[in-house]
Amino acid sequence: MNGPTILARTLSSAKIRDRYQNNWQYHSRSDHHSKIACWGVIFDLMASTPLLKRHVEAGAVCFGINHEMRDFVHDRKKNLDLVLCTPGGPTTTETLESIGRNYKIELTQEEQSAFDKLPQLLRAPVGSVLMALEAKACMTAHQRALPRLYDELNSSHLTVHGASDQAVAVAFTMVNVAENYLSPDLNKKNRSSDPEWSKHRQPRDAQLAIDKIRQLPRRSKVGDVGYDAISIVVIDMANDGNAAKLIEGPPAPPKGDIYNYDNMIARLSGIYATRFKDLS
Repeated sequence: MNGPTILARTLSSAKIRDRYQNNWQYHSRSDHHSKIACWGVIFDLMASTPLLKRHVEAGAVCFGINHEMRDFVHDRKKNLDLVLCTPGGPTTTETLESIGRNYKIELTQEEQSAFDKLPQLLRAPVGSVLMALEAKACMTAHQRALPRLYDELNSSHLTVHGASDQAVAVAFTMVNVAENYLSPDLNKKNRSSDPEWSKHRQPRDAQLAIDKIRQLPRRSKVGDVGYDAISIVVIDMANDGNAAKLIEGPPAPPKGDIYNYDNMIARLSGIYATRFKDLS
């Protein structure tokens, strides 16, 4: 699977400019990391799901970005980072490839070759949502951030399934295990002259976030409450311009764990193949 590696590589060279002319790899008020993560999930899912590839080739499945879903039961609404959907109107000129360029996603030659073999996924007005992806990160102040992180993630699957119980709700989460971190909120005018480092107790702080994410409800069939699939990806990134490192050992979920990224993609592939086999 390519998604987490692509995410770490692309974040390593990201330049999110703030109003003080600082360049950041991660900024809490930017959705750049979320878009990269969701792009990688769709790349891996298409590569591993023959039925999805056939649907894309036939024009039966497209994608939407920042799509607002509204819970029919409670009338709450939420914008989802990326959705796979049936087209609700004419397709646009945007493709998964073109938004990848816009996000400055960095692929190796091997990854690019694999991507080029996939059918072209087009953006279109959203008809019926088949799969809704939410991506969230916990990069610093882990313990203080946990209630909000949980609430935002929990509201997503409730809204998705309140709008369409058949839709697949997916959560991609990223947890930072770096001991030292440069927060954009604490380093505005002072970054170059007097940087203020946030200190973490690792791996304890990262583990707190991981344990909280594991508390999110999950479902095994349509009609239940919870996410259809969740992944937890762990990185080591100080947000100081040095390369982000993908962590595959503890505290990251190991191979075979239900929160392991590869396991999430395999689960999504199986769900798609059964739930949407009659889509035409």
